Amino acid sequence: MATYVIGDLQGCFEPLQRLLAHIHYQAEHDELWFCGDLIARGPDSLACLDFVRSLGAKARVVLGNHDLNFIASYYGFSKVKAADKLTALQQAAHLPELIHWLCQQPLIQVCTERQLLMVHAGLAPEWDINTALSASAEISALLQHQPTLLLSTMYGNTPSRWRDVVTQEDRWRFTINACTRMRFCQADGALELLTKSGLNKQSKLKPWFELWQDHAQMDICFGHWAALEGYSPIKHIHALDTGCVWGNQLTAYCVETRQRYSVDNK
Repeated sequence: MATYVIGDLQGCFEPLQRLLAHIHYQAEHDELWFCGDLIARGPDSLACLDFVRSLGAKARVVLGNHDLNFIASYYGFSKVKAADKLTALQQAAHLPELIHWLCQQPLIQVCTERQLLMVHAGLAPEWDINTALSASAEISALLQHQPTLLLSTMYGNTPSRWRDVVTQEDRWRFTINACTRMRFCQADGALELLTKSGLNKQSKLKPWFELWQDHAQMDICFGHWAALEGYSPIKHIHALDTGCVWGNQLTAYCVETRQRYSVDNK
């Protein structure tokens, strides 16, 4: 059995199938973990969702910002853009089933046996592992049982620091921003949610993982940050969004062998 963690699909179904062939994926034995943003901007978001959902317990998923935005659009709290190419998904006869399935997916997946944690964007530097898991679990419970309560207050860039959380809505928004939107932080750990560049195009901000590493206790896999081009500067932290939807590559990381595999988006 092998465990493969795969970067952002964003509707790129055909590259996913080629990647699975490349790694000699065995459906009856292997487990696939997906770093979020299964949908949006690529040509086959419906196919991606249907396939990942069909894997059942052989797949683990975390929600990304595009996934959450699509859920919010279904409930009337946002709109999807034409560039997201989600018309087929919106018109699917089984859309309510897909939304229900998405709402069952967490912000963080963790396997203590493998010492592995997966999140779409990152972990807030002010958190430790237990705080991160607790905050993620609260979001999951709300998505499953009170989605409109959560989604109606999800959008916004504040608070930027965990220490500044006052209300439960602050806590929910901060958790979602850290887990699905963050790339850089201020030197004091405050989330910075606007900058999307790579590491060599700015100097004042710090990538979240440089501030997190002191209390990391396991391998962490994340997506979201295509501008990193898969660059992982810290040994146990693995950047897996290699910009497939932008014409670059789709990447998988094998947990057992610690090898990376990629295919081009032709």
